[in-house]
Amino acid sequence: MAGNIPAVIVAGTHSGCGKTTLALGIMAALRGRGIEVQPFKCGPDFIDPSLHRQITGRISRNLDVRMCGADFVRRSFAAHAPAAGISVIEGVMGLFDGGHGSTAHLAALLGVPVILVVDVRSAAESVAAVIHGFETLEQGIRVAGVILNRVGSPRHLQLITEEVRNHCRAEIIGALPRDSGISLPSRHLGLDMGAEMDQDRLAALMAAHLDLDRLEQLASAARGPGPVANGIDAPMQKTVVRLGLARDEAFCFYYQDNLDMLRAAGAEIIPFSPLHDKNLPADLDGLYLGGGYPELHAALLAENESMRRDILAFSVSGRPVYAECGGFMYLCRAIVDTHGAEHPMVGIYPVRAQMGRGLRRLGYRQATMQVSTLLGRKGDICYGHEFHYSEIEPMPGDVEPAFVLDDGRSEGYAAGSTLAGYVHLHWGRTPDAARCFVRAMASQSHENGL
Repeated sequence: MAGNIPAVIVAGTHSGCGKTTLALGIMAALRGRGIEVQPFKCGPDFIDPSLHRQITGRISRNLDVRMCGADFVRRSFAAHAPAAGISVIEGVMGLFDGGHGSTAHLAALLGVPVILVVDVRSAAESVAAVIHGFETLEQGIRVAGVILNRVGSPRHLQLITEEVRNHCRAEIIGALPRDSGISLPSRHLGLDMGAEMDQDRLAALMAAHLDLDRLEQLASAARGPGPVANGIDAPMQKTVVRLGLARDEAFCFYYQDNLDMLRAAGAEIIPFSPLHDKNLPADLDGLYLGGGYPELHAALLAENESMRRDILAFSVSGRPVYAECGGFMYLCRAIVDTHGAEHPMVGIYPVRAQMGRGLRRLGYRQATMQVSTLLGRKGDICYGHEFHYSEIEPMPGDVEPAFVLDDGRSEGYAAGSTLAGYVHLHWGRTPDAARCFVRAMASQSHENGL
């Protein structure tokens, strides 16, 4: 796909300005008009895409230049944008925050107009100076529309509007009152991932306070990412392995692109629940345990002894197991919660994961393989993101570190055919990782005659 792709990117002046609420509201309002909406998320986040899917019914894709590379991002955007509809991209932090991973960089790369959300509490005429600064800080960024959030009164709106018209190029396309009653609480632990939102109310609020006709016009004027030579979908291979995927309230963080690449490489993905299922599905060739919130469900995970025994036996059998962050914690000997209670887990790794009350690690990571693993050969590089509140006890010397990170730390641990660590990897830059994982499963299955 090339050329014009109707789209907007919803950006903020800073975190907490109401960007996520407005992005969800725009998605709901456009859907209420019968428009097909494809959501995207700038950055590595898992939580916002889950909310996007609740609103639109479509899988939200992460567009992260730092983690996935510019080429993959352009191809993913072009491949998943609807043929007749509008793509809505939710930004990350403030518009210019994050360097090459910023919302501004993504907007320029994809040729998408910016809708800037501005929290106008405790300011009036000065809002025009803020908007003017965002308009002019960098060339190539088009702030086409502005949505004023938390407006106090008609007089407050009038003061802002007059100054914006006098000093800014962007037009105000919406103003939400301070007491709208629609907001999302801070979700550093993602506790709202499964919450139901009143979509009809959200759509009605946007319809009442946003110029949706003008928003559609601005979206239609997007320049698009230019010619894109190839799509991101590899030719589908014949199914050769059955991959068990842990998916429930405790394990819910997966990049859909990774799952798509595994399917394309020949994996049939079989969901199972470490919380609710008593045993693993039959005839699996490998396991994939993603991130999530095992600490919130540690007691139930511990009580499900038959599942823990199945996973341990699966690993001991030599069949491949890959786990990230929350999945890694589950494969440790125990999880110790913030109250000091210890909950036994699978026990592949002979250490405990201790929950802390503060953030332990956050940031992009480049992981170089120190040994050959399920995902590649020694010296191969993978890219991902780290975000967790727990830390593990020192790993015994006989458990080999799999990666060295760009900050010099050892990370990821290989125990037989099991590989686990804290970093969430995205294979956009390294699609052979999925093929390598499938080959490892197929090889072990053949050796065992399974």
